[in-house]
Amino acid sequence: MGASFKFFGKDFAQQLLTTTANPFVGLFIGVLSTALVQSSSTTTSMTVGLVAGGALDVARAIPIIMGANIGTSVTNTLVSVGHINREDEFKRAFSAATVHDFFNVMAVIILFPLQLGTNFLGISSEFLAHALQDSGGLKLINPIKIIVKPTVSLIQQYSGIFTSSGDPSGTAMLIISVILLFIALRYLVVNLKAMVIGKVESFFNETLFRNAGRALVLGILITVAVQSSSITTSVAVPLAGAGILTLRQIFPFTLGANIGTTVTAMLASLVTGNLAAVTVAFAHLLFNITGIAIIWPFKQFPLMLAEKLAEYSVKSKFVPLLYVLILFFIIPIILIYVAG
Repeated sequence: MGASFKFFGKDFAQQLLTTTANPFVGLFIGVLSTALVQSSSTTTSMTVGLVAGGALDVARAIPIIMGANIGTSVTNTLVSVGHINREDEFKRAFSAATVHDFFNVMAVIILFPLQLGTNFLGISSEFLAHALQDSGGLKLINPIKIIVKPTVSLIQQYSGIFTSSGDPSGTAMLIISVILLFIALRYLVVNLKAMVIGKVESFFNETLFRNAGRALVLGILITVAVQSSSITTSVAVPLAGAGILTLRQIFPFTLGANIGTTVTAMLASLVTGNLAAVTVAFAHLLFNITGIAIIWPFKQFPLMLAEKLAEYSVKSKFVPLLYVLILFFIIPIILIYVAG
């Protein structure tokens, strides 16, 4: 699915990133471009590259990074829709997916005005950048991409049969990916339920997700390993749907994923050795850490909103569709057009 979105969205997203001089517009460009390419790591890495190349300055880049945090959660929200025909599963899965959305939106609502007024992220991240600018970088191997690349390439190659020119079709790839997603989710949940019977549930509850701190660290480590918070949080959705994990266990796990996803851009920026690029990458890390520090004492609020939205979504199957379209696409497009 990510490959299909990138197929017809990446060039457009890159054009979007370079067209804003307004921080407010930049915020929603970050949301839209990340929703299009299905990866905050891609958006932040592109942004770091544009800053290093002089096409963006730090002040315009930081709001884009904030918006990317919201846009990245579209993937796990779409994954939760795969449970829509089974009400109890869907309610648990959808709340587990959207709690990530509500946290990211709350973090932006609180920190975006603060950033505009004080530039606290720019100042603090520049301090870190000066200290680490010449430390060198590292390119991590992405095991997920290595595993799925042959299959993705094959699907891309044969998607050309649906076009008159024979060129690969992003639309055909997207349709195929959605079908595969629903099939995979169905059998994943069936297998997870069988594992619960086999006492694997206690391993999750008593070991991996025993407390909030452990879940947070697990989210960081998995996201660093696979270099995608979308993958990390999407894995948690069927675990919630199957009843293995609760919403309160998943919430700190998603916060860890938010921190882990900043590592890719930080390493990419250190390779460039460009002070501005390193500053933007560290601003992403500090934004997530600050958001967690401020919102964690009030964690009941995003948890309550996610549960309420899930209840409405069970009553009407149009609610999830409207939610995704409005939050990730319609609102950003309208505000980019009006404010731009």
